Amino acid sequence: MILTGPEIHAQVEAGQITIDPFDSNLLNPNSYNYRLGRTLKQVISSPADPTRPAETAVIDLPKEGYLLRPGVVYLGATMETIGGDQYVTRLIGRSSLGRLGMFLQISADLGNLGSAHQWTLEITVVQRLRVYPQMRVGQVSFWKPVGARKPYGGLYGGISEPTACSPRAAAGLGAALIRQEAAA
Repeated sequence: MILTGPEIHAQVEAGQITIDPFDSNLLNPNSYNYRLGRTLKQVISSPADPTRPAETAVIDLPKEGYLLRPGVVYLGATMETIGGDQYVTRLIGRSSLGRLGMFLQISADLGNLGSAHQWTLEITVVQRLRVYPQMRVGQVSFWKPVGARKPYGGLYGGISEPTACSPRAAAGLGAALIRQEAAA
């Protein structure tokens, strides 16, 4: 079950959903528009390797905007702290930016119960596109879970900045690959 815009507002006021800062003008019929924070990280690892921590370069977004380039992976963060214990979040891009060639949250759009933070955003573009700090880039919807609840306790749940592949996550993937190779 997805929450409507008015119900998202009611749940924020009741303290069941965190959206901070909250602006009722950003509500949609069944979602809330989130905004881009002030910092991007460009993944500069070459080649990228999921068994190693990604190398990044920090980009502070100027108020006049920053030009994203095709073929580059950028990591941003939501301006808002978003989440809670009662509803599952789903973050997607805005269709208006998709029509300009921006792909956002293409592989990791599902949040977890128990996390309220500024979410890392995976961003790529197919043509040069200027982005601005605090611009509306996506929307978050809230879903009521069914069944026993197990809040997220993983590495990324409390991080509130653009975050690349971590050494701990990479170590887990590396160990899994070693086990696969040993079994073959």
